[in-house]
Formats: sequence, structure tokens, C-alpha cells
Amino acid sequence: MSGHHRSAPDPYFPGHGDARFRVHRYELALDYRPVPNRLAGTARLSAIAGRAPLTEFQLNLGDFRIDRIRVDGRPTHYTLRGGKLRVRPAKPLAASAAFTVDVHYSGNPRPVSSPWGGLGWEELTDGALVASQPVGAPSWYPCNDRPADKAAYQISVTAPSAYEVVTGGRLLTRTTRASTTTWLYEQPAPTSSYLVGLSIGKYQTVLLGDPGLRGVPQTGHFPARLLADFSRDFARQPRMMNLFEELFGPYPFGEYAVVVADEELDIPVEAQGMSLFGVNHVDGARGAERLVAHELAHQWFGNSVTVADWRHIWLNEGPAKYAEWLWSERSGAHPARELALAAHRSLAAQPQDLQLADPGRKSMFDDRLYERGALTVHAVRHALGDAAFFRMLREWTAVHRHGVVSTEMFTAHAARFAPRPLDDLFEVWLYERQLPPLP
Repeated sequence: MSGHHRSAPDPYFPGHGDARFRVHRYELALDYRPVPNRLAGTARLSAIAGRAPLTEFQLNLGDFRIDRIRVDGRPTHYTLRGGKLRVRPAKPLAASAAFTVDVHYSGNPRPVSSPWGGLGWEELTDGALVASQPVGAPSWYPCNDRPADKAAYQISVTAPSAYEVVTGGRLLTRTTRASTTTWLYEQPAPTSSYLVGLSIGKYQTVLLGDPGLRGVPQTGHFPARLLADFSRDFARQPRMMNLFEELFGPYPFGEYAVVVADEELDIPVEAQGMSLFGVNHVDGARGAERLVAHELAHQWFGNSVTVADWRHIWLNEGPAKYAEWLWSERSGAHPARELALAAHRSLAAQPQDLQLADPGRKSMFDDRLYERGALTVHAVRHALGDAAFFRMLREWTAVHRHGVVSTEMFTAHAARFAPRPLDDLFEVWLYERQLPPLP
């Protein structure tokens, strides 16, 4: 992909991420005590310098005490101020050199403040929850906090044995000693820092559906009192998984976990290979089923295929919202065109001052972005016809599997499947603020 996405700071969060190097693996070993909300950890980052020698580099990290930092095993100069950990190796790192950074740190994790409230590590009444989108990851570990920098993760968390620890990836081992248990997870798929989810709570765990020989293992983790309601509300998730694999291509990760935290959450949040819901999303009447579909669809759109920077967030939310409509259509509820009509009516009655392709930081999570994003996907479906449209989507998720994308890459990709040019369609839906008529 073009170089400018790789090297420029994120236009919405210029203080997050450092384009002068990239991380290809994080190894986190954390010890968490819920009652004092105390986290002690070591993070080892395996990284590669960019095209220029590195005299210094920056990680993002919250307000922790740093016990020590080593670069390639050697002590180094560093400062931690305002969420920025600046590291100056004893001698500069050569261009393209592989290097490791070890950070030993401890403290009381707290959310990163943002226009949308606290992001990242949240202390719950009993346990903790991490939902980092877009810039909450530094609330609990040092990272190169930009969506385009994707890495593999190994995460070990030690917590009191009464708690279950859930994160994305495969549980390799669970070891109990005296009163604590250590959970070791491996996520080999390239993962953006904002998508590293974590939940520590007292849960019951169930298997959803029968993964069979080739199916995706799906687990649910929730407060035991919610068993009956959870079982009804998530009963159709295995069918969604089958449908989305048919429509979007193979599920991009090794497994999928859903967690219901014992807390009310404004909205569910996707993470790599897992999604986090609140108790308010479980009613035993499938009242939030569209959200179950939405979060699952993010595993393809957002998690495997990730935005190069936050201007392009409609590429996450448009297809995930449209997946709700596809699920509705395929499960015998309302067809997508009816839901598109309703969304169009609702948008027509609201201010039309949003540019979908670059909404600005203030509007990146605006409901209108989700709705208009889905309508844009619907307009493309209309222009391509179903056969070409679904072929286009499957190829999009295949070509960019575990990669990063931009709006320009999507418009160029979709155009290859169209019987006639899509320039006008994309101009009005993506770049003009006025709502176009529904096709």
C-alpha cells in the first residue's frame, strides 16, 4: 500500500503511535489484583526500525511507575510524560534493524480520558474490562498505538483464582498456584493495539454451537445467573457465523469468544477474536441480536481488514452495520432494502454535515456514520448486483486479510467488479455531505 499511510502521524490522534518503527510481537506478563486495582507487568516488544536510523522512539503508556526499560538488553534513557514514553537507546538503532524493548512497570491502571469518556482499562465492581477503541490501549500496556501497526500477541495474566481471564486468541495453559491462577493466551494473527481486549471476572463458560470438524470454536462467558437468557440471546450466533463465512469468506481467526461483563455498557465493543457485551444487552428475548451480528461482522471488517488510520472508520462500521441488515434479510426478518429505506428516512431528518470518508475526530462514532456507511454499502450492492457484490466483498476480505486499508483502496477495489464506473456513486456517498437519494 502507499507509503504515506505508514509514515504520517494519525490525523485524528497525532500523539498516538510512532511511524518510525513497527512492532511485530508483544509478550505481556501481567499480575492483577482486583481489590487494590493494582497491575504489575513486563512487556517485551519485538520491533523493526523503519527506513531511517532510530536515535529515539515513542511508545504510548498511561501513568505507571517504570521500574526499568531495556533496549536489546541494555539500559536506556527514557521519559514518561502525558501518556508518551520516549525512549532513547544508548546507541542509535540502524535502519531496518530488529530490536527488542523490555518495559517493567506497575501502578493502578485507569482509563485514558477522551471525548467519549474513559477508554481502555476499566475497574468494575468485581473485576476489570478493557475496551480500547480508539486510543485506550496505553491504559494497560506500552504500545505503538496506531491501527496500522499490527502485531502478534502472547498475553499472560495472573489473577486471584476466583476470576476468569478472557482475551482474544487461544488459551494455551492455565496454571493455579496457591490462591492465584495464571492464564496464558496466544494470538498469532496481526492485531492492532486498540483491538486487544481483556476481561477479568467471575464467569460461567459455555460452548456455542458444535464447531464440528472445520467449524470455528465459539465460547460464551457471562455471570452464571444469566445462563438461560444468554443461551436464548446468543443461540443463533453459530448460524450467523455460517452465513458470514458464506457471504464474507472464511472467519479470519482461530476462535471467537463473547463476554458479558457484569456491568451495563453503552454499546458492545469488538476486540480481536472476541466481543464484549454488557448485562443490558442480554434480555432473554434476543432484543440485542442485531448487535450480536454487528460485533461478529467486525471480525472481518475492522479486525482482520483494519483501517490505515481513523479517517477511514466507515470501512469498519459501514459493513458491520450492513451485516446486521444481511442477517435480518437471511434470517427471515426484514429485507435489507426495507432497513435501508428506514435508515435513509432517519438520516434525511438529521443535519447533513458529515463527510463519510473523513468525518473528523468529533464525529467518528456518530450514529449517522454507521447508517450512512451501511447505505453506501447498499448503494454499491445495488450498482453491482448480488453475485458481483458478494464476490467483491469476499475478495476484499481475502486480499486484505490481516492487512490495513483506506477508502481509496476500497473504491478502487469495488470498481473492478462494476459493470460501469462508480465514481459518481462514491463522490456523492463518501465525499459530499448532502444525503443522496436511495438507489
